[in-house]
Amino acid sequence: MTARADDPEFRTQVDVALVSFVDRQRPILAELGPDLGEFADSALGFVVGGKRLRPQFCFAGWLIAGGSPTDTGFVTAAASLEWLQASALVHDDLMDGSDTRRGRPSIHREYEARHRTEARSGDAAGFGLSTAVLLGDLMLSWCDEMLTRAVLDSPSMAANLGNARRFLDLCKSEVVAGQFLDVVGQTRPSLTVDEAMKVVRYKSAKYTVERPLHIGAALAGAEPDLIAGLTDVALPLGEAFQLRDDVLGVFGDPSVTGKPAGDDLREGKRTVLVARTSELTDDAGRALLQEHLGTAEGIDAVRELIESSGALAAVEADIARLEDQAESALSALGPEARDILGPLALTATRRTR
Repeated sequence: MTARADDPEFRTQVDVALVSFVDRQRPILAELGPDLGEFADSALGFVVGGKRLRPQFCFAGWLIAGGSPTDTGFVTAAASLEWLQASALVHDDLMDGSDTRRGRPSIHREYEARHRTEARSGDAAGFGLSTAVLLGDLMLSWCDEMLTRAVLDSPSMAANLGNARRFLDLCKSEVVAGQFLDVVGQTRPSLTVDEAMKVVRYKSAKYTVERPLHIGAALAGAEPDLIAGLTDVALPLGEAFQLRDDVLGVFGDPSVTGKPAGDDLREGKRTVLVARTSELTDDAGRALLQEHLGTAEGIDAVRELIESSGALAAVEADIARLEDQAESALSALGPEARDILGPLALTATRRTR
C-alpha cells in the first residue's frame, strides 16, 4: 500500500521531533540565564496545534522521489520547516498588529501582558515587540540547525544536503520578499489582481508547497525533471491554498480559524479578494473600499461589498481553476504520486482553518 503524505502518524512524529529538539535546546539556553528557559518554552508553545502542512508536503516530495516512509531521520528534517513557518508567523503577527494566533495571544501580546503583570520597568509594548523579533529570529535559526543536524546524522540523506539547503535558502529569501511585497502593497491605494497574485506566490505558495516538496525530493536524490514536475503541481496548489486563506480571513469562523474574522480588512491587506472587488465593483464601491479598508469600523461594509460585487464568487472560481491545474499536473506525475499527494492537496485548499 502506498504511503500517504497526510498520514496522521507522520504528523504525530513531527510533534515528537519538535519537542525533542526543544528539550535539547532548553538547557543550553537556560545556562545563559533563567529567563531563556522560558523563552524556549514560548517557542515550543507557539508551534503546538499547527497544521504541519510544510512537513507533510516535504514528506510528499520525499516519498514521490523514492524515500523510505519509515526513515526517522527524515521526520526530524521535515519537522524543521515548522520553525520557518513559526518565525514567519511571529513576525507577521507583529507587523500586522494581530492580537491572537491559533486562539491564543500572539507572541508580542503575550510578552506585553507579562511585562504588565510582573510590573517590570520600561515600556510593555516595546518589550513585547523586541521579544517577538528575537523569538522569530531564534526560530529561523532553529530551522537551519534542526535540518542540518538531522541530515548529517543520516547516511541516506547526507550526500543530498547541498541540494536541499539550496532550496531552503531560496525558500527563506522568497518568503521575506513576499512579505515585503505585502507590506509595500499596503502603502498603495490599490493593487491589480496580477500584483496581488505575485504576493500570493512569493509570500505563501512557494514556501508552503513548492519548496517543501523540493526539499523532501532533494533529500531523496530527485532528478531535475521530477523537481520541475513538482513545481507544476505546487504553484497552482499553493496559490489556491493562499486564496482559501484569504477567504477564511474575511469569512471564516473565528472559533475554528483562531483569528478574528476580518483581520485582513482591518489591517488594510490588498489581497486578491480586495483586488477582485476593486475590479468588479463600480466607482461608489471603489470609494467605499478607499474609505473603509484598513479600519476596524469598516469591516462589515467591506465584507458585504466583497460578496455583493461578485468578488467572493470570482475568487472561489479562481481556487477551483487552480485546483484543476494542480490536479492535471499531479496526474502527469503518475498514479503513485497522486496517491501520495492527492489527499493532502485537497486538505490544503478545502480547509476551514
